[in-house]
Amino acid sequence: MKEFTWKVFCETGSIDTYLLFKELEKDGTGNPLDPDISVQTDSPIQ
Repeated sequence: MKEFTWKVFCETGSIDTYLLFKELEKDGTGNPLDPDISVQTDSPIQ
């Protein structure tokens, strides 16, 4: 997934794609749909 995201960024220059790549890189899994990834929010969901 990281390789694909990087390729898309190189071809498009999309900042959003780059930020997704950096999230995948930081996460280390390469899979943004991984159910083990917890979502952090600033406020609780009501």
